[in-house]
Amino acid sequence: MNDSLAAIAELPGVPEAVQEAREAVDRLYGHRVLRRRSPEVSAESALRGARASAALEGVDVPLEPVRLGEVSDPVVQGALRVSAELGRLGKTWRSAPRQVLARLHTLAAAGLSAEPGRPRTAPTGADPLGLGPAPGPEETAVRMSALAGLLTGTTKAPALVLAATAHAELAVLRPFGTADGVVARAAERLTLVEHGLDPKSLVAVEVGHVDLGDAYAESLRAYLKGTAEGVGGWVKHCAAAVVLGARETTAICEALSR
Repeated sequence: MNDSLAAIAELPGVPEAVQEAREAVDRLYGHRVLRRRSPEVSAESALRGARASAALEGVDVPLEPVRLGEVSDPVVQGALRVSAELGRLGKTWRSAPRQVLARLHTLAAAGLSAEPGRPRTAPTGADPLGLGPAPGPEETAVRMSALAGLLTGTTKAPALVLAATAHAELAVLRPFGTADGVVARAAERLTLVEHGLDPKSLVAVEVGHVDLGDAYAESLRAYLKGTAEGVGGWVKHCAAAVVLGARETTAICEALSR
């Protein structure tokens, strides 16, 4: 069988972007604070990542009220629940990704969907990023099956390429019709953790996507075209988000060291 992910990993500019992201994560993992306070840093990264994921879903609130439990918005609460659950889903993600996605959506869409955790069976008008109409339920089901095959299969591609692909497919397909972006970004982080790039879940990659501004939606729209330039551009965007997310976590480490 052809290794489609390995082909993506060789698109122009992608190897260099992936290497830069790997080096950024390696530098982060060498920080002296992590010898004693790694769980604390991971928890803070998760909190900041959840806030950023909600912002990308259209609910942008300051970090401190989120930290203090003062934000009742269901999108923010869903992102926080998803973030808190990720550590328990790793092993299942490798063997039964659909089960994990259903669980993530159940957590993300509580109070937002009448049927959280169930894939949609009708068209959806949900489009928080302005990507255009989502594929119909039949095409979505086919592509979700293909994504599950990628997540449970073997590939020579780096973890970042698999994570970027999972993120993009979930974001553009919108398989549930609500809170799909929160699920997509959780899938990206989970893949980075379980496939070895960020095993301690330290990198606040969601913050990186926010920091890149309009490029997040623009890169997804380019991915939708299906061209080598568009797909490669999305992977490079995700690599840049990892670099910025590692920088965010380094700042957390520096704050703890003072």
